[in-house]
Amino acid sequence: MEMLGNRHLGVTQQQAWEALNDPETLKKCIPGCDKFELTGDNTYSVALAVKIGPVSAKFNGKVMLSDIVAPDGYKLTFEGQGGVAGFAKGSSSVTLKPLAGAAAPAAVTADVQADAAIAHEAGAASPPAGCELDYTVQAQVGGKIAQLGQRLIDGAAKSTADDFFKRFEAEMQSRYGPPPAPGAEATEAPAEKTGVMSGLMKKIGLGKKDDKDAPATPGDAS
Repeated sequence: MEMLGNRHLGVTQQQAWEALNDPETLKKCIPGCDKFELTGDNTYSVALAVKIGPVSAKFNGKVMLSDIVAPDGYKLTFEGQGGVAGFAKGSSSVTLKPLAGAAAPAAVTADVQADAAIAHEAGAASPPAGCELDYTVQAQVGGKIAQLGQRLIDGAAKSTADDFFKRFEAEMQSRYGPPPAPGAEATEAPAEKTGVMSGLMKKIGLGKKDDKDAPATPGDAS
């Protein structure tokens, strides 16, 4: 079985990375998982219940992380035994990257900072919040599960991945709150800019003046 996908997460790359390396978060988000414990150097013991079509089983196995490049991604290998239901083993790669323009590096140039300030004053929409997660999975299954057919197995795998990311996003929103709406910080910019422009026009004599500043018309004096 092979599967790949791309997800938009409403948290920063660093926040997503920390969550994807937290056993308690993974235990909470993986469907059917009731154990995800660190047992060694980048090695975890895992237990989860799996149901594919008419076959239900509890798998016990381990997950090992490698090629770790924080906070950009890692590779993991897994293997599990489900008794008479069969076995599963394989590997997966996970890559995180910020959305284009979502987060500027700490050491930006003065020109970049000036451009960002001008865009904000002009009421430009804020850049999108969050990061992107790309993943690939290659897996082999055996036993009764393998006899169910590739279409049923692939459908169950996709459903499990969708369920995981729904839980993961809910957990991130519970922990960090919903991502800010693009352009929310710039809602007051147009009105403020209008006030500045009005004052400038008055100074150069093009704007509306107060009545007390208007010259007296002939015949007003008694």
